[in-house]
Formats: sequence, structure tokens, C-alpha cells
Amino acid sequence: MYQRVNQHLFRQDLYYRLNVIQLNVPSLRERSSDIELLSKHILIRLAQQSQLPLPQLSANALQALQHYPFAGNVRELENILERALTLCEGNTIEIEHLQLSDLNNSSVTTPSLNQRGLQPLEDYLLAIEKEIIVKTLTDTNWNRTLAAKQLGMTLRALRYRLQKLNISSAQDDDSNQEAD
Repeated sequence: MYQRVNQHLFRQDLYYRLNVIQLNVPSLRERSSDIELLSKHILIRLAQQSQLPLPQLSANALQALQHYPFAGNVRELENILERALTLCEGNTIEIEHLQLSDLNNSSVTTPSLNQRGLQPLEDYLLAIEKEIIVKTLTDTNWNRTLAAKQLGMTLRALRYRLQKLNISSAQDDDSNQEAD
């Protein structure tokens, strides 16, 4: 980091403000023994947030995570587990639910900055997902079972996405107002 300060790519005053204590934390791929404990913690939190029963990782799924060459750190593990939770239909996350791939061999097409403005990528993707789900729900007259089928997901996964994206039908809003 200090090299960037010398190259005038990072502000010196900010560097000294942030550099009070140096913690060298090895990357997740160097701490595969921590993955089981981290996964359990993340799954407990995700299950509580979405009011679902606590899911378990199958032995094969856990082994796959422990051998996965994480490009990111705990946030990447969290994203993998969140996606797997939405894809699994029971309470056991299997290896196919993780959808692990070799990032070096994948060819991902991303929208250019002028297509998505200055919006952060995560916000942009959430907005697209919300738009697609709302359109499908509108097309199916808010029949969640039919919408889930058209979206190629389980009803459980759709319910999870609706809660995460804070999507509710006008009917739900009307009944909530009547209850107040």
C-alpha cells in the first residue's frame, strides 16, 4: 500500500489514518480449515434472516468449498452460500447448489459503465432482478407458484428473493393497511 502512496495513487493522510494497526489476515484459500465454521455461521444468519429452517452442507459440498480457489474472501463464500440456499429445495445444500466454477475459464459479459451509469454493480444487478421478478409476478397476476415456475426456481427460492428484494403485491399492502 505504501508503494501506492509513493506513486501518488493513494492519499498519504488517508494511508496514515487507516494504518493504525496492521492485521495480516491470510486469504480464505489459505485457511480452508476455517471454511466449515464460517459456512455454519453464515448459514445460521441467512436462515434466521429469511425465517427458514437451518440448512446443512453435505459432506461433498463442504469438501468442494474447502478445495475451491477463492478469488475473494468471506464475502465470496457468503454469496456462494446465499445462492445455494435459494437453489436447494430441502435442508441439505449439495455440491450442485453451490454452482462453483473456475473463474479463470469463465467468459462473463458485463454491461459497460454507460449502460448502468455510475451505479455499483451489485445495486444494478439487484435492480434488474427485482424488475424481472415484478414483471413476471404482474404477468401471472401475482400467482407466486406460477411465477416461480416461469422463472425456473422453486417457490421457496422465490419467497426468499421477494423478502430480500422487499417486493410485496398491492394486495399485500392493502391487507396490511386494513390490519392497522
